[in-house]
Amino acid sequence: MDNVFAALASQPRRRILDIVKTMPGCSVNDVCKYFDISRIAVMKHLRVLEEANLIVSRKVGRTRELFFNAVPIQMVYDRWTTEYSALWSRGATRLKYKLESRSQSDD
Repeated sequence: MDNVFAALASQPRRRILDIVKTMPGCSVNDVCKYFDISRIAVMKHLRVLEEANLIVSRKVGRTRELFFNAVPIQMVYDRWTTEYSALWSRGATRLKYKLESRSQSDD
């Protein structure tokens, strides 16, 4: 998970993920069009994203097709938020019922 957090800590890498997510199968050249940095810099960012398993690529001829892989992000979500989401939703539900019972008794 450290690789996922490190990859997501970079604004250009998050932008690359957005591009690849909206354009599944895009090429490295397609991604480079959205940046004012060198192709080599984009390739370095892509390497970090692939090491974190956030992007999966496949070679088709001389082109690399890029695909977004949401599994690592889902794993982070499951590990860190699910437990807390349940805790907060239970508390919010109790508060809702308490407030509703007060408003009914005021009528």
